Amino acid sequence: MSKQQVPAIEGWYSMDAANPHLIGTRCKGCGTHFFPKLTTYCRNPACDSSEFEEVELSNRGRIWSYTNACYKPPEPFVATEPYVPFAIAAVELDKEKMVVLGQVVAGVDVDQLKVGQEVRLVLETLHEDGDQAKQIWKWKPV
Repeated sequence: MSKQQVPAIEGWYSMDAANPHLIGTRCKGCGTHFFPKLTTYCRNPACDSSEFEEVELSNRGRIWSYTNACYKPPEPFVATEPYVPFAIAAVELDKEKMVVLGQVVAGVDVDQLKVGQEVRLVLETLHEDGDQAKQIWKWKPV
């Protein structure tokens, strides 16, 4: 029996396995994008707006920087034991030109990454809990 696919963090990304997107906001005053969603005031110093619209952000981008997580992250991250380091990439989104940090898919380590490399957003199981598979967004080299 397959497990129900649910988000590990509700409302941060779509659950469309074929074409997932991060969900952010765009300031209605200046057009600046934010992730995670911003709903209070625009952080652009040249803007005094407090109105936002929810938007799907680009699901492709290029690696701006990367590293490996040699330490076990704190909760809500659920690590398998023994802990195995994983790659993290800061990715500049194609359309918005903002940098979003996220894990790289399992099986890809820092030796396989380079600055400027194209990646796409995918969903991967972070951990399983009962009859649910908690999904998280990750970056996958194109």
